[in-house]
Amino acid sequence: MENFENMLETVAARRSEFEEKRHVPPDVVAEFKRAGIYRAGVPQRFGGDALPPAEFLGLVERVAAVDGSAGWVASFGSSAVYLAALPLKTQAELYADGPDVAFAGGLFPVRPAEHTENGYRVSGRWRFASGCKGADVLGVGVRASGDQAAGRPLTAVLRPAQVEIVENWDVVGMRGTGSHDLVVDSVVVPEEWTFVRGGTPTVDEPLYRYPAVPYAAQVLAVVGLGVARAALDHVTAQGGRSGYTGAPKPAERATYRISVGQAEAQLRSARAFFYEATEDAWTTVEAGDPVSPGQASLLRLASAHLAKTSFEVVRVAYQLGGIGAIGTGTPLERHLRDASVVPQHAFLQEGMYDGAGAVLTGVQPFPGYL
Repeated sequence: MENFENMLETVAARRSEFEEKRHVPPDVVAEFKRAGIYRAGVPQRFGGDALPPAEFLGLVERVAAVDGSAGWVASFGSSAVYLAALPLKTQAELYADGPDVAFAGGLFPVRPAEHTENGYRVSGRWRFASGCKGADVLGVGVRASGDQAAGRPLTAVLRPAQVEIVENWDVVGMRGTGSHDLVVDSVVVPEEWTFVRGGTPTVDEPLYRYPAVPYAAQVLAVVGLGVARAALDHVTAQGGRSGYTGAPKPAERATYRISVGQAEAQLRSARAFFYEATEDAWTTVEAGDPVSPGQASLLRLASAHLAKTSFEVVRVAYQLGGIGAIGTGTPLERHLRDASVVPQHAFLQEGMYDGAGAVLTGVQPFPGYL
């Protein structure tokens, strides 16, 4: 764990740099690799750790508590779960130099691709490729026609030299994630370097039987949790500070103490549900049984609820911070901006409550939920 602790120190020292540059620099991504972030989702047969989901989620939570953008980029260490749907020969080539491979994807909007005898001819522009500046391989979403993949979105895997990164990431929160656009111009991607996101894995290890799309939502939701933990810890520690006006210290006010107590209970409750659902699904997977639709739905529900609750807790913390919180670059200002982004992700919006409610009441959920 020494490399992990050293990496956290680097993140703490350089988080302002991430915001200024709008990405986590490659040398910091290299520290993520040394800390085991990118081998966490790689099959053991290729030298990876294939960590149980709760263990990896705990690592992302800790990174995000130091910096939300760094946590968001680290969360994509789980993307190797998607890559496990590639042919085994392709994966062997991908990990030929070791398991520490950083993958980033701009999968939407899905673009049409021409199916040729050598693979898929890929062209287009894709958005939100978080972590692309430090990635070893990049994925883009395509839809082929006239073959067995007709109508099914695929991910085409490319090397950085085949992709142009358009640096247009200009946002309120998660500024350091480098979620720029990707542009590809008429590159032929061999069929064996494409996969269906969440498709059937070719690797038979427990991690790759865990539901991939719910897991993708989990790794993002837990970023919000880390940010909320940091924000709440900040205002709790600040309770003993003297006010600017000479009024009683915050911790001497019942309203302050009540708000801190309520926020602590809300965050811990959402966190407990989140990890409980994770461990329940993992126990099923480890026993060799498939995760039920109800279990997969709870993973999605717990993720959306955690993202929403985390943002609510950060808003409470920001208000408790008073006038001292409003300055640009203050901890609470940064936490508020970052936490606001997490529940905006398509995987974590309030529609997930609708999907979960449908499963709970025995009604067919919306397409793509399960």
